[in-house]
Amino acid sequence: MSDEPEHHRQDNRSPALHFEMVRRKPAALLTGIVTDICGYRETRPGHFRIVEYASLTVPLVISFAEPFAIGLGHSPGDNDRHASFAAGLYAGAVMIESFGGACCVQVNFTPLGARQFFGLPMSELRDRMVGLDDALGFAGIALREKLGETTDWNARFDIAEGFITSRLAEANALSPEISWAYRTVIMSGGRTRISALAGEIGWSRKHLAAKFTDAIGIGPKTLSRIVRFNRALSLSKRQDEDWAGIAADCGYADQAHLVREFRQLAGETPTGLAAMI
Repeated sequence: MSDEPEHHRQDNRSPALHFEMVRRKPAALLTGIVTDICGYRETRPGHFRIVEYASLTVPLVISFAEPFAIGLGHSPGDNDRHASFAAGLYAGAVMIESFGGACCVQVNFTPLGARQFFGLPMSELRDRMVGLDDALGFAGIALREKLGETTDWNARFDIAEGFITSRLAEANALSPEISWAYRTVIMSGGRTRISALAGEIGWSRKHLAAKFTDAIGIGPKTLSRIVRFNRALSLSKRQDEDWAGIAADCGYADQAHLVREFRQLAGETPTGLAAMI
């Protein structure tokens, strides 16, 4: 375990679990770029399934063993196997299956951090998984080989952080207008009007949407929807599922509007989702 104060690891190990997970918060200089780095290894055979809901995490997965089966908005099939890949934002539910032999490092980027790290329009990653060689070229393949040479999670995390830091040193700066608009949407809980954002910057709504899509893969309207959804989901854990009140707190037109958004972004009704988490 690292002794540096800005590094923290969290181990989830139990005989009842089918996996080992080790998690580290990134170094301070990666604040706002990377939210966390995880090591995951399955420890017994089986067929395992999880569902992830619309989020603002852009993952880079580097695999050392069996691939995952991943379906965007549907149960994955035989053609949905992915080993090492980067995945952009997706405004819906993601079904992930594994079969007892998965082992990987996962780096979770913020949307703005991903744009700097990958150095390409994030619209190229939106709604899809892109292979490691396509996302990072030969450097990505070399990174995977280096990570695979050790089985120690802490050493792997050090290697991953070093690679990210080195790549960011050569990255272009983000547009200050897009950075400001993104953070404004986040801080408002997704309730800021898009026309107000564009007006404050001095851009048209169309220009703002185009720049947003390049930077994070989705437009400001979709970003606001995902932010509102996640805030509503968080509030449901503290307000005894008062969905009408939650809808009002989060800026939905009414409870029916909230239900429609949950169906689209999570594939479940609010009550159905609350019962599962």
